[in-house]
Amino acid sequence: MPDTAAPPRPRLRDPDQTRRNILDAALVEFADKGLSGARVDEIAARTATTKRMIYYYFASKEGLYAAVLEEMYGGIRDAEQALALDRLDPVAAMRRLIEVTFDYHAAHPEFVRMVAVENIHSARHLQQAPSVAERNDAVIRTLRTLLDRGEHAGVFRARVDAVDLHLLISSFCFYRVSNRHTLQAIFRRDLTAPEHVAAHRVMIVEAVLAWLRP
Repeated sequence: MPDTAAPPRPRLRDPDQTRRNILDAALVEFADKGLSGARVDEIAARTATTKRMIYYYFASKEGLYAAVLEEMYGGIRDAEQALALDRLDPVAAMRRLIEVTFDYHAAHPEFVRMVAVENIHSARHLQQAPSVAERNDAVIRTLRTLLDRGEHAGVFRARVDAVDLHLLISSFCFYRVSNRHTLQAIFRRDLTAPEHVAAHRVMIVEAVLAWLRP
């Protein structure tokens, strides 16, 4: 009796997973080579897809680059928003926010590289991505709320600018990652070593909290 079973249907590509794979591969390529040096052919090869498919999802290399930037900024903002800081007293909440900021930069050097690349391009692509600005406004609102709570409780100094505080926290977290290679060459210190990571994590927390004291 002949086999009348229908042949198996080909598996359809999951569009969300395809987009996810392209973003992951693009992050590696852009972080390693920057926008100018990155090649869409290489990104396609990393994902076993085609340039045509990449352009279908993101329209252009610049569109893909902007999407990767948005993804990376979204990651740190998501980490911050997941903290439920309103359950903690102002000092404990500020400490936790600083720790998470430090941890995200330390764990994601590719994020630091992407931000550095975008600064080379004068933030041209970020200016065309309003959703990134909106997401980043969230951390300023969070800091403003913490500062107001701490000032009201008498544990933080008055009239601290939330953007200035964000710069203070982020600058050290960013610099120790962005300049880790030159710092190692100059000072012979591996900033990725666990003992240095732990010491710097404590240092930035204590430095910020000391500055915030009334």
